[in-house]
Amino acid sequence: MENELKCPRTVRDQDPNDPSRRDFIKQTSLLTAVALAPATIIKAADGNIDDVTSNAAERMPLKMEVNGAPYNLSVEPRATLLDILREQLDLTGTKKGCDHGQCGACTVHIDGQRVNSCLTLGIMVNDKKVTTIEGLAKGDDLHPMQEAFIKHDGFQCGYCTPGQIMSAVACIREGHANSEAEIREYMSGNICRCGAYPNIVNAILEVKTGGQAV
Repeated sequence: MENELKCPRTVRDQDPNDPSRRDFIKQTSLLTAVALAPATIIKAADGNIDDVTSNAAERMPLKMEVNGAPYNLSVEPRATLLDILREQLDLTGTKKGCDHGQCGACTVHIDGQRVNSCLTLGIMVNDKKVTTIEGLAKGDDLHPMQEAFIKHDGFQCGYCTPGQIMSAVACIREGHANSEAEIREYMSGNICRCGAYPNIVNAILEVKTGGQAV
């Protein structure tokens, strides 16, 4: 029928080469990109600033004490404590294993509590005290737990050892080293692919029963 009303074409039905359709798609894509883009990227694009300035704008101050020494750093908000320790402070004793909080190789102490540094953002430890494996010994005098690990051969490849020792010290401090079964339970977050678990347990038991200060 000549008088029959016709529905307007939808965007899907329009000719791909139609200028109005192209403009619509461009505007929609731009709005979507703006909505999803981080504020710093938008700022960089709008102000036409270079990558160095943009990265500097993202950094935040971090003040913390590591192994008794004060540090005032400038870090990215997304940087983990593990990466800050290794890359900015050159404290590479703390190992990066799974980087997902499953192996325990990155264990450090924050205000005396053991944590996985790979799951801890650097800015979360502002004004806190951090202890790494490098901070246990006093000069040339090893920590009792370090000596016990050597005595009982609590390591093979040694990659997991720093995290194991940090957790072992915390295990005793937390009061969870009263039996072999309890030690195994509270050390279960630290994985040793070499399978030195019996020796690790023996080392912890010796330090615990020896009454040495940890």
